[in-house]
Amino acid sequence: MTDYFRAIPHTDVARPANARTLAGGWCWFTHVERLSRNSPPEILPVEAVSEQVLQPLTMPRNSVAGLSMARANLMGILNVTPDSFSDGGVHEGAKAALRHARRMVAAGADMIDVGGESTRPGADFVPIEEEIARTAPAIAAISADMPVPVSIDTRKADVAQAAVSAGAALINDVSGFTFDAKLAPLAAAQGQPVCVMHAQGDPATMQQDPQYDDVLLDVYDFLETQVEHLIDLGISRKNIVVDPGIGFGKTLDHNLKLLARLSLFHSLGCAVLLGASRKRFIGIIGNAPLADQRAPGSIAVALAAAAQGVQIMRVHGVEETNQALKLWQAVTTGDANGA
Repeated sequence: MTDYFRAIPHTDVARPANARTLAGGWCWFTHVERLSRNSPPEILPVEAVSEQVLQPLTMPRNSVAGLSMARANLMGILNVTPDSFSDGGVHEGAKAALRHARRMVAAGADMIDVGGESTRPGADFVPIEEEIARTAPAIAAISADMPVPVSIDTRKADVAQAAVSAGAALINDVSGFTFDAKLAPLAAAQGQPVCVMHAQGDPATMQQDPQYDDVLLDVYDFLETQVEHLIDLGISRKNIVVDPGIGFGKTLDHNLKLLARLSLFHSLGCAVLLGASRKRFIGIIGNAPLADQRAPGSIAVALAAAAQGVQIMRVHGVEETNQALKLWQAVTTGDANGA
């Protein structure tokens, strides 16, 4: 029987003497939740948990693509596609992409994530050469213009290679390095940081009828397996970011179960990324049928993720989320400089 251990995170200014720091960041914990497929959850004090279990939960995370993981970072979404669910066609072309990247950086983006293939439910496959033509010039323009790191959102090795040559500093694969067998070895050979995301199925079919035995533990097991695979290929754990893949082969209930216990993924010893911005479940719960109406709900989810120690939030509304995060940090710490 496998046990899973989730730190129960706090951000209160009154921190007990026995509290442990979560992932070297801004959250602390005095208890963990032990989860199992065969028994109810159990809450344990840290004193009852082995140091072997606590070590991946407490060890500080290394910087990723030059960004400190001791604070919350904002990854601005830049879709250079004609058909993305939220902003398809708006930022196509290197000049338009650069303009939007400049706006996001001025608004507080710590990283820009460039994608050339829509991963909305039902999206079609984009040929490699077309995806390269969309992404590489945009990445080259941004990298030459600004010091912020750029990530490439792709599941294809050839696209990633072109992006890295253009200046990309991170490979973000929504397939969790399962789509293209050449992609993970490429990342290892290039020494690139990576983000490994969970998805059930591909964009064309993933929302038809997603099923799990236990969505939280199934996603954890997948990410654990993929992290170990990447390490075996030569990618250091410190260069691996994990993403539970909200909305990728998940129902509303699946998404909420993952969000409620996001801090479980710190047990992998990696930085954690959350991409929930403008997702359909936000529209359903928040009564916002149009994607561009979902900023308040997206911000609420981002702040909930920050409260669980998530180091990278992938967002559309950088300016709004940055303002909200600064205020959340200030009132949480009781110090305006904490923002």
